[in-house]
Amino acid sequence: MLRTASLALLGLACWACATAHPPPSEPEPALVGPGAPPPPPDASAPTATADASVPDSSTAATTRCPADMQHVAQSFCTKVERRCLKSEYDKANHITLCHRFEPGSTECRGPRLALDFCIDRYEYPNEKDAHPPVMVSFYDASGLCAAKGKRLCYESEWTAACEGPGEKPFPYGWERSAEKCNIDNPWVNPSLKKIYSADPGVRDAELARLDQSVPSGSKPGCVSDFGVFDLTGNVDEWVLADRDRPEEKGRFSALKGGAWGHVRNACRPVTTSHEPEFTYYFVSFRCCKDPS
Repeated sequence: MLRTASLALLGLACWACATAHPPPSEPEPALVGPGAPPPPPDASAPTATADASVPDSSTAATTRCPADMQHVAQSFCTKVERRCLKSEYDKANHITLCHRFEPGSTECRGPRLALDFCIDRYEYPNEKDAHPPVMVSFYDASGLCAAKGKRLCYESEWTAACEGPGEKPFPYGWERSAEKCNIDNPWVNPSLKKIYSADPGVRDAELARLDQSVPSGSKPGCVSDFGVFDLTGNVDEWVLADRDRPEEKGRFSALKGGAWGHVRNACRPVTTSHEPEFTYYFVSFRCCKDPS
């Protein structure tokens, strides 16, 4: 059964993430204010790390993260190119989807960034078989992570955890699969009025009607080589932007992974067209933290 976050603000946009909702007359206070987020990793900074092309499975590395988090040490390429063998133009969402890439075709076209972090194994609340909450703003997500001594992931961290050491386009490989992850479900037209109704009964009934999520970890094939589940599909996830984007609504916030529909459910795509106050019926998050 779908959960809504009791702390979340209510807001809206369309499935294709393009239609903004009108703000409430008196916005509820955010859990975390809109001050400057912590600085992102610096791609130009020299680092001394072991070869990060493979996960570090040593005891020293694994004990640097809590038991319910995965440790990722990766030399992350900030810009990649891959050869797409089968693509589709989705007219409804005005996007091109690549269904199959040539295996091993990833070429690094940008600087590499040495990443070392811990990431939740599952979507919040980071429990197997739990349903991630929805209708959560960036600020709500930041506050809920902070309450657990964690933070939101940077988009580069989220992407690195998704691609794995082999830098694959999907967490499970080189070809898009609705069998592996919870994606490509049929479109269900939402009632914006009901989603944002002040009546919890009306709102919750509409959210239940729209819900096509699955419990965290219930798709055993939807796991990256770093051991992180449900990164693509199921619910869209808030992340911290790697760089300031003053031209975008998501200046320091972004969404990764897509949700359960027919969208760009791959590791690299990022959505920056929403304000951090934005909420929606398939938007959720997971947490990261620095290793000890």
